[in-house]
Amino acid sequence: MKWKEQINGMKAYQPGKSIDAVKREFGLDHIVKLASNENPFGSSPKVHEFLAKESFNFALYPDGYATDMRAAVAKHLGVSGDELIFGNGSDELISIITRALLHPGVNTVMGNPTFSQYAHNARIEGAEIREVPLKEGNHDLDAMLKEIDENTAIVWVCSPNNPTGVVVEDTPLKSFLKRVPKDVLVVLDEAYFEYVTNKNHKDTISYIHDYPNLIILRTFSKAYGLATFRVGYGIANKDLIAKLDPVRGPFNNTGLSQAVIQVALQDQAYIQKCREENTKGKEQIEAYCDEHDLHYYPSDTNFVLMEIKADSDVVFQKLMQRGFIIRSGNALGTPGYIRVTIGTQAQNEGLLAQLTEILKEEGVFS
Repeated sequence: MKWKEQINGMKAYQPGKSIDAVKREFGLDHIVKLASNENPFGSSPKVHEFLAKESFNFALYPDGYATDMRAAVAKHLGVSGDELIFGNGSDELISIITRALLHPGVNTVMGNPTFSQYAHNARIEGAEIREVPLKEGNHDLDAMLKEIDENTAIVWVCSPNNPTGVVVEDTPLKSFLKRVPKDVLVVLDEAYFEYVTNKNHKDTISYIHDYPNLIILRTFSKAYGLATFRVGYGIANKDLIAKLDPVRGPFNNTGLSQAVIQVALQDQAYIQKCREENTKGKEQIEAYCDEHDLHYYPSDTNFVLMEIKADSDVVFQKLMQRGFIIRSGNALGTPGYIRVTIGTQAQNEGLLAQLTEILKEEGVFS
């Protein structure tokens, strides 16, 4: 068959192991999954109440324009409906953007390490990938600017960055946006926006009017605890959205998803509570790192990338055998580190206790 040359040798995205898979593999009854940056507190009680009493006709296609969800999100953000595009998670939006703009002969610029799907999708489209090493866990925006030329189509800025958790502060971000050529799309991926506590970070929504080449990506999969429903969204000026929308597949958000999002948006007190609990959990993990002289990146997300001074895969495997699923830094381009989703206080305590025992076994702790 006449496969695209660029997909030869490519591997599918490798998610963290599922709870059921780990239970079966190690004969465990209880697993704590701290690998995929899901909200350990789940979704708003209002969502559960809604699902318990509502019914849907599953034979019907959903609203292909997501009219009611669009109106609810637009109101929440203070934008107009035509400044939004919805995806089956942010992953689909990344795919839509790359399909619309990338092809052989153009290039795309991104940090390294950063979210793997930027390069993955660019590779499928045959574009040149220009990766710029991070600087202390953050995007080196000046170095990224130097990589932009007349053939650059997209620049990716993941803020806070995955896997390091570091946010791009407002002053350097605005300086960067002012200097990026207007015919280059800047994708500002803010999947963890709701968790940001850095006082030097501003809400970037207003930037879509100042920079017509900017699109902001956000999601309901993280702080809202709705990863199962797969709803991500992009915010940009209406002309940019109008160019992207024909690339979007029809009916890409289910009717159930659209309804649930509207309910979740009504409970901002729950999001605030999750943010506060996440900050406590982050301080819990950071205090452990400080106590044991383990480096970590200052995170504005619901995860911490922390040093372990041992083989990341070995620690990953041993934690899994003890009922804790995390991500090995080897899989993220950060050997010698592990990425840990911030859990509940009890989950964090359990993880750190097991990690201490493992690092003693590995000769890191005496």
